[in-house]
Amino acid sequence: MTIHDLRREYHKNLCRDVIRDSKGFPNFADGSNTSSRSIANKIVERIGFELGNQNIVEQTVGGRFETITKEFIEGAFQLLSHLRPGDWFYSTTQTDIAGFEQYEHLAYLKSLVENDRSLASALGGDYLIKPDIIIARYPVPDEPINLKERLVEADQTTSTLTPLRQLNRQTPQKLLHASISCKWTIRSDRSQNTRTEALNLIRNRKGRVPHVMAITAEPLPTRIASLALGTGDLDCVYHFALPELKSAIEDIQNIDQLDLLLSMIQGRRLRDISDLPFDLAI
Repeated sequence: MTIHDLRREYHKNLCRDVIRDSKGFPNFADGSNTSSRSIANKIVERIGFELGNQNIVEQTVGGRFETITKEFIEGAFQLLSHLRPGDWFYSTTQTDIAGFEQYEHLAYLKSLVENDRSLASALGGDYLIKPDIIIARYPVPDEPINLKERLVEADQTTSTLTPLRQLNRQTPQKLLHASISCKWTIRSDRSQNTRTEALNLIRNRKGRVPHVMAITAEPLPTRIASLALGTGDLDCVYHFALPELKSAIEDIQNIDQLDLLLSMIQGRRLRDISDLPFDLAI
């Protein structure tokens, strides 16, 4: 099994369970935009799998996209376990970040806000983020730490504060490794929401910043740019089919969209979904 094989399986599952073409264009295109329709049609053509024929309620598309994407990431990241070993946790259940080591203090803040209206009006609730996909690492017992040689002792005063060592917490919490936002399509209001969540993850943590990423199927580079351009909020934006997107835009000869796409790729702000597991190993 290769990353390429997993990517093909990912696209096959999306075509079967998520992508539909009931109006003459795929459901990740903007029906009111000619370029969006043309690019989306050519992406599906290049992916090459037959689309499912079951009707899908629009409200369920995002959830299916998250689940299938999580399965791809989990499978691919496990193939790279020799590069980034650890005991990992994956979830798409809108898990509150207060349940993780770096954000455990937010649970206490939440309890204060719930009982103080003045504090609630001042702080709001934006800090209580529930990412679409979460990847976390379990703290490590001393046994694997000492696997090759004796590095730590339970009765010593060294390495007693790091959260990676399970023994250092009375109630060990998982370490948030990555927060991933899934956007089937992108509109300006949705991109702002993603950036706000990213900033809160950065500002409110105690410890290392988790990877903060976004994945989209949006066919228009001008809309992807609302997430990808700039630095400081997101690590990177990932497209579910970037080579197919580039080829589709070249085919319809939309020079403006192609220039912007190449600018994001060459500027290291946009990558393919197959790059994401490797970036998680950094």
